[in-house]
Amino acid sequence: MPLDRLIDVLEQLREAHEQLIALGNQKKEALISNKVDQLILVMNQESKMSRHIEQLDERRLQAAYEFLQERGIKSKLNLNITELSRLVFDVEDKQRLLHIQKNLADTLVELKKLNELNQQLIQQALSYIDFSIESMSYYAESEAVYQRPADKSTSTVRAGLFDTRA
Repeated sequence: MPLDRLIDVLEQLREAHEQLIALGNQKKEALISNKVDQLILVMNQESKMSRHIEQLDERRLQAAYEFLQERGIKSKLNLNITELSRLVFDVEDKQRLLHIQKNLADTLVELKKLNELNQQLIQQALSYIDFSIESMSYYAESEAVYQRPADKSTSTVRAGLFDTRA
């Protein structure tokens, strides 16, 4: 039955997004503990999971079209779950469909919050790296080029991190 197939695909989508949440938590821990190798592994796994979710979404669209055709609607409308639920007349099936919709929506909200947090962590890490590079590489241009020690004047001002004359 196309409705059962649609509900099954929606459940698979929810599970795939739950796995993305688990990967997002691993990414958060890798960012906090500054483990770049682990971060790269997690990002590769996220990429694979995203491709899997795209495939599941295509299957969801196909199941929705099959459901519409079963109901006698020949058009390939792109209806959301709430609109599709209006075409379900069995109370139990409608409840199942709306329940999986709510679960999927809750999972997506949780994933969005986690992604926003990880984005902030990445932004903070990049800001820190940028600050560190800027503060370590700030030297006077005269110090960047070799000069004979005899040619140096005693009045040159050192623009390094520490004042060695103190």
